[in-house]
Amino acid sequence: VQLQASGGGLVQAGGSLRLSCTASGRTFSSYDMGWFRQAPGKEREYVAAISWSGGSTYYADSVKGRFTISRDNAKKTVYLQMNSLKPEDTAVYYCAADTTVPTVIAGNGRYWGQGTLVTVSS
Repeated sequence: VQLQASGGGLVQAGGSLRLSCTASGRTFSSYDMGWFRQAPGKEREYVAAISWSGGSTYYADSVKGRFTISRDNAKKTVYLQMNSLKPEDTAVYYCAADTTVPTVIAGNGRYWGQGTLVTVSS
């Protein structure tokens, strides 16, 4: 599976962005997916995850209530809707995939996208 993240950009604090992660390959619907981010000078951190069916979603406390993860298996795409953005959300955002949610959340996903930069200005 190859993953391609997109949708990053520059936005003012309080604004919104939607990230997309599109997969190649025929087995996208078999994978649990997640989003991570890495700010300059900081370690990569988990943001959100979603089960293969889309029936279960999980969020880091730092984004709960502001971000929404979703997926469209027909389009082989997972989304991250980011609302009420804060300057501390500035980071490169990565998508990841694996066959279990715990593996994805732990940052041990087998497949990773290349990242898309989100910059939130104050």
